[in-house]
Amino acid sequence: MGLVTYDFEVTSPISPARLFKALTVESGKVFPKASPHAIKSVELQGNGGPRSIAKINFAEGLPYQYVKHEIESHDQDNLSYSYSVIEGGPLGDKLEKISFENKFVAGADGGSVCKSLLKFYTIGDCVFTEEEIKDQIQRMDRVYKAVEAYLETNPDVCN
Repeated sequence: MGLVTYDFEVTSPISPARLFKALTVESGKVFPKASPHAIKSVELQGNGGPRSIAKINFAEGLPYQYVKHEIESHDQDNLSYSYSVIEGGPLGDKLEKISFENKFVAGADGGSVCKSLLKFYTIGDCVFTEEEIKDQIQRMDRVYKAVEAYLETNPDVCN
C-alpha cells in the first residue's frame, strides 16, 4: 500500500460554524437540496460520531452510484471533522481509501477557510497521479460551492 498526501484549502463567505454544520451535522438534509442534480440522498448509520457511516447516493447518470464515508472524528467545538471514503465513488481499483482531515477556521474577510489534508491510500504498486488528485479536488470543490450557494440563498439554514 502506498500513501499520497495533499493539502487543500477552500475559502467561503459563510461563517466557519455554519459551513461546518452544513457539511457535517446537517449534510443529510443540505446536500440533496444544495445539489439535487448530483446527490439523491444521504443515509446515516450511527449517531454521526466516530465509526458512523454516511452513504451518499448520487443521481442517475453520474459516474458513481454512491460513496460511503466512515466518520473518524467530529469535534463541533473545534470545528474539525475527519472521515474516510471506504467504499464506492472514486476508489476503483487503485485506491483502498481516501482520508480527509478538515478544519474550519475564520477567514480574513469574515467568512471561513476549510483546511483539508487528503490522504490517498493506494492498492499495491498503483500510482495515483497529480491529475487524478486534481480531479478529486474539483469534485470536492463543487460540493463545497453548491453548499455555499445554497446557504447564501437560504440564510436561515444551519444557523
